[in-house]
Amino acid sequence: MDVAHRLLGPAGFDIATYDYSPVPLTHDGEFILPTVFSLRETPRDMEPLWCNSGYYSRDPVMEAAREVTRPFTWSHDGRQSAVMQKILSDRHAPVVEYLLDTGMRSGITVPIRGPGGSLATFSAIRLGRADDAGMEDYLPAVGHLGHILHDAVFPGFPADARRTSHVSLTPRERQCMMLCASGLTTKQIAHEIGRSVPTVTLHLTSAANKLGARNRAHALALAAHYRLLDLDA
Repeated sequence: MDVAHRLLGPAGFDIATYDYSPVPLTHDGEFILPTVFSLRETPRDMEPLWCNSGYYSRDPVMEAAREVTRPFTWSHDGRQSAVMQKILSDRHAPVVEYLLDTGMRSGITVPIRGPGGSLATFSAIRLGRADDAGMEDYLPAVGHLGHILHDAVFPGFPADARRTSHVSLTPRERQCMMLCASGLTTKQIAHEIGRSVPTVTLHLTSAANKLGARNRAHALALAAHYRLLDLDA
């Protein structure tokens, strides 16, 4: 991340941000906080505002990144890109005001989609400059840099960064859910893991409750959405 930040300097960018979400949205469309959130040269209060005060879910740039596949420009004090024009509304006002107050007026954001619906974003931000002329010329280079950064850091993510923080199942609950998804009955799962049928039922019921599921089929659908059935998640 430090190298990427330094490479942005000659192009007139002052700030770099990167985040990774194994599951970007809940099953009903609400934002889920990323498991990785890395900032360079941002104000000290940005991370707590985004992660603890709800600004992440109201960030129009993050919302736009979920709608497109290519790098895009944005400017809160100049000509706004077509992508952002479709997204911006009154509910984004606190975030836009903060960015303007802190001088983070324009930038380029790179959406990086991964297997299973994961999403990373890399942003290059200009500080204290209302002039966004020529920024589109840097779209290919910043886009390429964002993908290089992601490919470099992703293999080093710990296991908990690769799993959603929205729902947490125990290893045994996940195992039972995965075996259930493979078509095994409760009795067959009990035989497979060497536990009693009531114990397996308890694990499956506990998992369903944590997921907020109405029944077992619904629990499996939600577990699939949150990538809890993935072997590498």
